[in-house]
Amino acid sequence: MTPALYTAVKWSMVKLPAEANSVEDLFRTALKAGFDGITLPGPDAYDREEVLKAQDRTGIPIHNINVADHWQVRLSDPDPKIREAGLQHTLAAIEFAHAVGASSVLQVVGKATDPVTENAEQVGRRSAEQLRKALPTAARLGVRIACENVANGFATSIEEWTAYLDGFDSPWIGAFFDIGNHDRYDGGAPSWIRALGSRIVKIDVKDHHHATAKNCALFEGDVDWPGVRNAIAEIGFTGWTTAEVPGGDADQLAAVSAAMRTALGLA
Repeated sequence: MTPALYTAVKWSMVKLPAEANSVEDLFRTALKAGFDGITLPGPDAYDREEVLKAQDRTGIPIHNINVADHWQVRLSDPDPKIREAGLQHTLAAIEFAHAVGASSVLQVVGKATDPVTENAEQVGRRSAEQLRKALPTAARLGVRIACENVANGFATSIEEWTAYLDGFDSPWIGAFFDIGNHDRYDGGAPSWIRALGSRIVKIDVKDHHHATAKNCALFEGDVDWPGVRNAIAEIGFTGWTTAEVPGGDADQLAAVSAAMRTALGLA
């Protein structure tokens, strides 16, 4: 049986003409392309009232907010003041998510930029310290913190990533699992899905081309999509999956939506 999966598109994939570039146009284009929902950055990229009106008028839900500037204002930065600023961004994103009805925020936990001042051990320790401070707000507002591990020099093995997530011992924090990002490691995306299991809060959907070590559009890489579908079914995952591939206009987005549904066995 196919699990109950819902498809979404990232705001950055939607290319609008100059004469129709409102938030409502953004939402209507995503809906017309066949997506069930949308994800936005926050907290300051969009006006809350405009977002709420667009959501009400179109009926398409915002399921997730990406924490803005988490690459630049990192929870793992060597400077404690920047780490504190990163925490404030996370808290504000959680509050914005709650205000617009999103059930999660996507949080990149940090980046190993220097072997002495910002290495993998420091990324894990510093980011965990800051995210623990955000857990009370997440629990109070009912918004889960979905951590993403990208090609950032931290936790590139299943054991490291599960240990990091389990260290919080909280239902309000888990993984925003990215199929393309992880397909290069530890036996590919299906292995990660099975190992992470219920730790997965939501899923980003893209392909990965192993020879070039680049993420890519669906079916242009080496991801074992039947294996991904089987793994998702085995762990009983239900919920949101978000496309993160090259976008475009309404017709191009419709093609992405169709490819995504095929990849996930929803077509």
